[in-house]
This record gives sequence, structure tokens and C-alpha cells, in this order.
Amino acid sequence: MKRKILSVTTLLICSAMICFAVIVDLTGKWTGMLKTPDGAEFPLTYTFKVDGTTLTGALQGQQGDIPITEGKVNGNDFSFKLDFNGTPIVNTGKYYVDSIGIDAEVNGTKFHTMLKRVPN
Repeated sequence: MKRKILSVTTLLICSAMICFAVIVDLTGKWTGMLKTPDGAEFPLTYTFKVDGTTLTGALQGQQGDIPITEGKVNGNDFSFKLDFNGTPIVNTGKYYVDSIGIDAEVNGTKFHTMLKRVPN
């Protein structure tokens, strides 16, 4: 009986450690396309770095990199702000191991995009 309890406890601890390692692995480069309501598509490339619960990085744009501010990670969820010409844009996202979803609202229009990790 003690052996069974020890085995189950060990399995649960290992499973929790694996889940934690997967949850916070946003660090790296992510790309995708943003489709606007009028049907236009724009390429997006983000570079993220996670340090504990802090998310930093940038959105790579044609005019240069736009740094991420106020980035936070909480399990599979994350959030950050981007400053476009003095207008802060709040982004919220969800991490799905091989992809991430990001939602943002700009001037009352909501946007959703899915990004894939760029292999090293």
C-alpha cells in the first residue's frame, strides 16, 4: 500500500513539473498573419522572453521594433501593451504549446490572430 501511494505521489509531482515547464515556454519568435475586417492581411512577428511572470519582447514592424510593455504571464494566459504613436493597445493571449492566440482592440475594432513558433 505504501509503495502504491509513493508511486502515485511521484507520478503527480512529475506531471506537475512537466505541465509547469510547458506552460511558460513563450520565449522565442512567433509569426502569423493579422486579417483586418476589410480582408487585408498583414504579417506579424513577435519576439518574446519570459522571466518568471514577466513578459518582455517586441513586435517587429516595418518602421522598426515596437517594444512590449507591462507584459505578464499567468499560467497559459499572458498580456502586454504596445504603444502605436502614443496609443496604448492592450493585447491578451493564450499559449497552446505549438501556437498562441492574441486578441487586441484598436479604436473599437477587435482583432484576433493565431501565431506559430519559428523553429530555431
